[in-house]
Amino acid sequence: MKNGVYSLLKARFLLNEDAVKNWRFIVFIIFLGILMIANTQRFEQKVFKIIALTNKSKELRSEFVDRRSELMKLKMESTVSAKMVDKGIFPSTVPPVKIKVRKEKEKTFFQKLWQ
Repeated sequence: MKNGVYSLLKARFLLNEDAVKNWRFIVFIIFLGILMIANTQRFEQKVFKIIALTNKSKELRSEFVDRRSELMKLKMESTVSAKMVDKGIFPSTVPPVKIKVRKEKEKTFFQKLWQ
């Protein structure tokens, strides 16, 4: 047991005749570690980007709601009439009248020719 621990600490498994197998395995483990670190870093970058886009989306949504409420206020009749009074245009006191248009029968091509 004592010799096994000493040989492990002195890394004799890397110097034996079968060391090529051990080196291949170690290189494979190192490659997997690097791959895992790179994958984790890409994942974190995507998470940060998602958080930034979510915050921007919330900001744009709140700006949209503010602009929509401003537009609703500007479209109100009282606001429009107050702005028009400054220009000398006053609201009408006479209610609008509905105009009805009668549709005439269309004449055929030959009837138009003979007239």
